[in-house]
Amino acid sequence: MTLKFNNLTNKQQSFVRSLVSAGITHSPISRSELVKVSSSLGMLYPPAWIAQDPSRRAGRGEYHVPEVTECGASPAAPVAAPKAAKAVAAPAPVVTTPVVGSTAVAAALLAATGGERADLVPNRLDEYVPFGNFKDLESIVKASMPKTNVWITGLSGNGKTMMVEQVCAKLKRECIRVQITNLTDEDDLIGGFRLVNGETVWQDGPVVLALQRGAVLLLDEIDYGTSKMSCLQSVLEGNGVYIKQTNRKVNAQKGFLVIATANTKGQGDDTGKFIGTNGMNEAFLERFGVTLEQSYAPNAAERKIIEKKMAVLGIPEDSAFADNLVKWADTTRKTFEAGGSDSLISTRRLVNVVELFAIFEDKAKAIQLAIARFDRETKEAFWNLWTKIDADAVPAADPTAGVADAQAQAKTAAGDPNACPF
Repeated sequence: MTLKFNNLTNKQQSFVRSLVSAGITHSPISRSELVKVSSSLGMLYPPAWIAQDPSRRAGRGEYHVPEVTECGASPAAPVAAPKAAKAVAAPAPVVTTPVVGSTAVAAALLAATGGERADLVPNRLDEYVPFGNFKDLESIVKASMPKTNVWITGLSGNGKTMMVEQVCAKLKRECIRVQITNLTDEDDLIGGFRLVNGETVWQDGPVVLALQRGAVLLLDEIDYGTSKMSCLQSVLEGNGVYIKQTNRKVNAQKGFLVIATANTKGQGDDTGKFIGTNGMNEAFLERFGVTLEQSYAPNAAERKIIEKKMAVLGIPEDSAFADNLVKWADTTRKTFEAGGSDSLISTRRLVNVVELFAIFEDKAKAIQLAIARFDRETKEAFWNLWTKIDADAVPAADPTAGVADAQAQAKTAAGDPNACPF
């Protein structure tokens, strides 16, 4: 009689011998046993010919591997001889922190045996200051009602993504963040076939991972996506996803929620500020039942953000500097809203100023480096405004500017009537 063990490939036979060497001679075997042996061989996940074969499933978390009983009883298949062990041994696995959203990480994360994964729960930041939609979003995440998909929109640098992560951190909820680009497609989101150790295997994507774990799926900058995002239609409807390549249906576990962030409402951008964003399908947008419009933090909250950041960086308390930064940013935003400027100072840029001040201990240099990304006219206007707000500002030559810029700054500080005000 021909044994089933002999029908396996050499690589598959080697794995079965490793199972037997670990004392596993019974079938069915549990997923945790598969994971343990796979890890000892330097594999990120159990072999697909066992874990992905529906005919081998013996129940929840159990798999039929009758070859182990044949291998263990067959003299033709010696168990754990030193030479054989050396042949199948693999280098010790290198432990790395996975970047969620990459195509290679989903299967590795799925090898977990359940329970909360600390690496998927965002770190709680002591300097974070809740404001705006924080409490509403917290209530939505707590409820995690099916199909309550959330679209968060607002100008850049006002804390949309951080708010989602900090809500999840507070509630100790797993959050899987996927950065959307105009190249993102079904393969990136749902999963696809990959070549691993010489074998073509299916690897689930981050959306399937979030569905199975009941996690919050954060689609960051979703308005950069194209019509290929329509692969998420059934997911947004609360129906999970049917993976046609493997003939498998994955349903959403309790707690699963989709949250998207964007600078627009998915109808494109006609201001020229958010190049690359797209107008999205109305049927796709209609599946987001909640839209939260995120504004910049109120002055009091923004001042608190700055003060907390200073404390974290070890900067001595400087309420005057914090007040001036808030007043400076607020003025640029009001001018922007009135159509008097094409740019503004975001909360993120104020934090950048504080970080630069911690490095150089020079307020003028911190301001100048932070505004250097703007065009010359805007940069000069922002600096001019700062010198009016901070009476003690000494406009040293901007290291990012030429001689003409430095001369213009000097004239502004001297009250030159010909200097351009903001």
